Amino acid sequence: MNILHVTPYYAPAWAFGGVVQAVTGLAEAQAEAGHQVAVLTTDAFDRSGRLPMGEQMLNGVRLVRRRNLSHWLRSRMNLSMPLGFGEAAVSLLLQGPVDVVHGHELRTAENLLVARPARRARVPLIVSPHGTAPADIGRGLVKKGWDRVLGSSFIRSVALVLALSPAESEQARSLWLRLGTPLRSEQVAVVPNGVRLLPSAPEAGARFRQEWNLGEGPVIAFVGRLTERKRVDLLVSAFARVAQQIRGVRLLIVGPDEGWLGRLKAQSRSLGVGPLVTFTGLLTGEMKQAALEASSLFVLPGAGEGFPIAVLEAMACRLPVIVTEAVSGIAPSEGAVVVPPREGSLAEAMVPLLEDGAQRTWMGGRGRQLVAAGYTWTKIAARVVDVYRQVAQRMESRMSRSPQC
Repeated sequence: MNILHVTPYYAPAWAFGGVVQAVTGLAEAQAEAGHQVAVLTTDAFDRSGRLPMGEQMLNGVRLVRRRNLSHWLRSRMNLSMPLGFGEAAVSLLLQGPVDVVHGHELRTAENLLVARPARRARVPLIVSPHGTAPADIGRGLVKKGWDRVLGSSFIRSVALVLALSPAESEQARSLWLRLGTPLRSEQVAVVPNGVRLLPSAPEAGARFRQEWNLGEGPVIAFVGRLTERKRVDLLVSAFARVAQQIRGVRLLIVGPDEGWLGRLKAQSRSLGVGPLVTFTGLLTGEMKQAALEASSLFVLPGAGEGFPIAVLEAMACRLPVIVTEAVSGIAPSEGAVVVPPREGSLAEAMVPLLEDGAQRTWMGGRGRQLVAAGYTWTKIAARVVDVYRQVAQRMESRMSRSPQC
């Protein structure tokens, strides 16, 4: 197939979180499977820098970048107006022929600028919300304003919502219904995120422990952006309880600061666990894998998550996982524990696992088996392409039944 992805940010803009990993992993796996894949994106790199504009081939993917009018709005408010984006979309659609346009996130200028050219070219537009559908989680006022002014017209351009979990599909149904255009059953599909299954690297984990002075005791890991919705403050509070019971335990917090680093450090000090909490900032590639290899347990307490790649990465590194009920898509399994989003519940789940190395090893092994069985990018990309084909066939069938002038 000839596939066009549309996203506000793409590799190597890892500072913008899991969406970048998801789109990059999916696009590269599709290219590896022999599809023609292009990505239309912006020059966003991180909170302070831009990437070069223009076109390039990156790991088999044709990459087209356009300049953000305001980098401050993109990096601080997740808003942008990429210059020449619509014209670039038209050019890519005409060069194709493109079979499907896949937009990532929901309320973005990028999606708006591509929707009309895709409709005119009679190319189906598929949208993956990546956890952004609810209006009450993150940038609530901006989302509600977007829905009021632009939402109703935009959703009518969407051929299918590709959700990461059944919970996210219900969130999309609720939003579409509120905006006056209920989703039909064939307009929603569920396919989770994926990861690359890398070989284990215990030596890298040992070096990481030494370099970051993590000691010999158990390490609890969190990986993600330091934002309100990730609820790292809840984890820090729970960790303070755990530290009273588990000798030598450490908390490793990996991820870029988005306004919460200072208060998390202050919270750690006020709870008396400051020396036991390590903040690494953003880690990518081998360094992120080494951080997971150095850890004993992975915890994600965030709210409004779709199907977090961080959880899959932890399972792929044989880490038992604890998430809260606010993380959709992760059901209790032999590799994961799901608890209420409360300090006490997190602490009560962590302590037994930290005390039982054999149980951690068993859970970690089961988690890796689950990832290998169904969550590698190769398998996820094939499932997504099957969805593309179904949507394209339905559109072709409708066009063939339409009156010809």
